[in-house]
Amino acid sequence: MRISMGAWSFTFGPHATTPKSLDQICERLSKAGYEGIELCGFPPHVSLEAYPGATERAQLRRMLSGYGLGISSYSADLTLVNPLVRENRERYLDRFRRLLDLCADVGSPSIRIDTVAAPGSLSDAEYHQAFHHLGDLWRDCAELGRQAKVMLVWEFEPGFIFNKPSEVVALHDKVGHPWFQLVFDTAHAYVCGVVAARQHGRKEVLPGGINEFLELLRGRIGAVHVVDTDGSLYSDETSTHRPFHQGIIPWRVVIPEMLATCPLDWWCVDLSFYPEAWGAVESSLADLKQMLVDYPR
Repeated sequence: MRISMGAWSFTFGPHATTPKSLDQICERLSKAGYEGIELCGFPPHVSLEAYPGATERAQLRRMLSGYGLGISSYSADLTLVNPLVRENRERYLDRFRRLLDLCADVGSPSIRIDTVAAPGSLSDAEYHQAFHHLGDLWRDCAELGRQAKVMLVWEFEPGFIFNKPSEVVALHDKVGHPWFQLVFDTAHAYVCGVVAARQHGRKEVLPGGINEFLELLRGRIGAVHVVDTDGSLYSDETSTHRPFHQGIIPWRVVIPEMLATCPLDWWCVDLSFYPEAWGAVESSLADLKQMLVDYPR
């Protein structure tokens, strides 16, 4: 298992006005000892507009190779095409195909997506209709991913609709395709499964915490984002991400369960929206490596 870091950790939220360039991030991660990077598909990084064709994508592969970095995944920008709106189906599929081509060209093993829509944006009637429509749409996307040999991975979180533990399982079942898996982000898992933040209707809490969530999702996880949290919401929207040991996740029991449940090629450190992320690059890698030693399976 290799360790990467999400490039969006230095572009979103408090970093939006002064984002780090992809070259700066790659140089820093390489020197710190990371083996890979998780690419951000949002401007100013690896968007369709910035990397429209074979020439630009070949240049990106050469740059990453020069830094000795692999790609753990690619976080796609589909924000302008809400997948829950039935009328957006063809537009969504068209953009998704183009993003798949980008992933295949640069060598990303998976493409990360979300539901785009915020909790509370749909009525009860719309909510259930959207669930079934999304399942059908993502099944078609997963088949396209199979053809391109790029896994489709869905990141559930409190910032987006369908974030209850039972909904996560139900939507994975609804899609029902072997090339559709889940992103297990430890902060989101805590805020969704323990805090039950921004859920639709009756709250759903897992008494066994993150480990119960992991067991519930056994065999469904295709990517991992690992980070601490204090259980709060960032800007009242999504999970607050904090460096290891600056939150409340019980790593002593969570790490062994993750090693048992998520035997993946990559774990990705995700410090999205954390103001001091640039200063936590080296310590995050050191802390995670030490926990893997201290808390083995």
